[in-house]
Parts: sequence; structure tokens; C-alpha cells
Amino acid sequence: MNHPGAQDSNQFAPLLAAIRYGAVGLAAVTVVSLVVWGLVAGVPGVWGALVGAAVGGAFILATIIIMYATRNVAPTTTGAILLGSWLLKIIIAIAVMVVVRRMDFYDKPALVVTIIAVLVVMLAAESTAIARTNATYVTPEPSVGDADEGASATAARDGDGTEEEGSGGPAKR
Repeated sequence: MNHPGAQDSNQFAPLLAAIRYGAVGLAAVTVVSLVVWGLVAGVPGVWGALVGAAVGGAFILATIIIMYATRNVAPTTTGAILLGSWLLKIIIAIAVMVVVRRMDFYDKPALVVTIIAVLVVMLAAESTAIARTNATYVTPEPSVGDADEGASATAARDGDGTEEEGSGGPAKR
């Protein structure tokens, strides 16, 4: 009953849960922010909330999606891709902020507060998802050397039957 597909889906279940929880958190913050800022600042507040949710949500969701997309490559490759994508996300976020900086169709406090709320809620949601998801990290397999453990333990002793220093047992004094 332990086939590779089941193990693969179980192994990456935390990432999928993080994507799911993060998307739900993003949707919740977006709706609340749209309502609050629509009432507080009108149409500019709605635009500020939409742009803030898009920038903050894209920034956080992109990371977890990239982690899931690179789940089957070497860890160093995943790390390089994550670092490169982080740099690209920073450049894009700065570019968006520079472009909308001089525009007046949105409410600036709505934009900033929504970005911060999205970042906090999504990080908390993704962290909760990963912490609550049960996944097998190591699949123990019986090894051929299990029968030889007694022989290796005996080989670590000196001629007089006491264990040598550094062999994991008590040292001679």
C-alpha cells in the first residue's frame, strides 16, 4: 500500500497546504481590506487595497509556488532559484511602487496597510499550514548491516574489553 505516488503526495503535502492556506488568507484580507478602505476612503481606498493585495499576495505566493515547482531538483538548485526569484520579486515590487508612486488613483495608506496585512496574514497562514500538516520526512528501510551491528560494536573495544575513547562508549580513565 506504500507506492511512490502516495509517498510523494505525502512528502509535499505541507507545501500544498501552505499554498491553499495562503490563498485563503489572501482572499480574506483582500475582502476585508476592500470593504474597510472602500468605506474609509471610497474608490481610491478600493484601488489601494487591490494594488496592495496584488503586490503583497504575489510576493508571498510566488515563493511557496516556486518551492513546490522545484520540489524534485537538487537542494542547491532550489536554493539558487529561490534566491534569484527573491531578487526578481524585490525588483518588481520596487518597480511597481515607483510606477504607482506619482499616481493619484489610489489611497496610499490603504495600499501600505493592505500590503502589511497581507504579508502578516499569509505568512501566519502558511506557517500554520506547514506546522499542522503531518508528513513523513524519513522512510526507514531495513538495512543489510543490521545483523553486523554486533560485530562492529565488538570491534570498537580494545583487547581488554573496555571501549576506546571516541567509540561512543565510556572512555578509559
